[in-house]
Amino acid sequence: MKITYVEIYRFSIPTTPFVIATGTMYFAQNVLIKIFTDQNIFGVGECSAFPMIVGENQETCIAMAKEFAKVIVGKNPLAIPDRMDDLLGYAAHNGTIKSAFDMALFDIASKDAGKPLYEFLGGQKRSIETGITIGIDNPENMALAALNLKAKGCSIIKIKLGKGIHDDIERVRQIRTAVGEEMTLRLDANQGWDFDDALFALGEIAQYNIEFCEQPMRTWYDDKLPELNINSLIKIMADESCYNHHDARKLINSGSCSYLNIKFSKSGGILEAQKIHEIALQTGVKCMMGGMLETRIAISASMHFALASPNITFFDMDSPLLGHLIDPVIGGIVYNGYTIDVPDTPGIGADADQEFLDTCEKWTIS
Repeated sequence: MKITYVEIYRFSIPTTPFVIATGTMYFAQNVLIKIFTDQNIFGVGECSAFPMIVGENQETCIAMAKEFAKVIVGKNPLAIPDRMDDLLGYAAHNGTIKSAFDMALFDIASKDAGKPLYEFLGGQKRSIETGITIGIDNPENMALAALNLKAKGCSIIKIKLGKGIHDDIERVRQIRTAVGEEMTLRLDANQGWDFDDALFALGEIAQYNIEFCEQPMRTWYDDKLPELNINSLIKIMADESCYNHHDARKLINSGSCSYLNIKFSKSGGILEAQKIHEIALQTGVKCMMGGMLETRIAISASMHFALASPNITFFDMDSPLLGHLIDPVIGGIVYNGYTIDVPDTPGIGADADQEFLDTCEKWTIS
């Protein structure tokens, strides 16, 4: 089998504004990749750039996608490690757009095998419930949003923090007071605190029964994570500090965190995510499957990976529910309330709606 050509789409998804500590996103800066082969099989991959975290935006992803497509055309898509090595040999980093190529290659391979991706990866189905994220707002509005989610049957809420520690403490207090004790609350400061603020805030917030806090400090304070981790009454999850399996190894060996957050947009796709998962599994460090602002295409791929990854016990698979104003996806995962069902069709089982694609800017590399 050979790759004959690659289609690249500016896959912009209109959203309601989404606020985190490092900035506000006004639309999902996504890119869609379609890799075509001479065996009448094509693969679909999607990435969602979050520039304030990964340093890539939609423009850089499109620019690198054109270069990466030239590198792989004419080569065997089933040799996935070799193809991803080709991309690494061409350019270091750029994990977000690399993840779209990785995803499309796995889509081809699992379609060629006639298996849904989770089965191709050695997984099996299990019940998965996603948490739902509340973006940063004033405490009253965030508490109201939490109450609305509770009324809809949500049982796990992730609270975005990182804009003023005293306001952050009040945000959590009001949310816990509003929803009661039965809901699971998680925090994500998105690097919004320094060490002293993190230590103080986590100490004050611990009384509100918090499952964990993601990425409390900027990555340049990673050397202080072990000290924070050992002194925090709330368990720490590394997110922006963990891009690849070498990061995972260092974080685990230094005692920097209790948990790791795996995202394709950081790892560069499934291949590297598997390595992160394996290191965590060997050391008993549980993982979460997360994402940026992907549609149900990339979230479907993430779900397939999670089903094949027994050490993933936390799920943050809510991006299509976080204010996406359209759903340009055919097939893919289905949300039944806040539980997720994954399709049993070969491959990822999702594709973009052609009518929507016809409105997107497109490049073809052959």
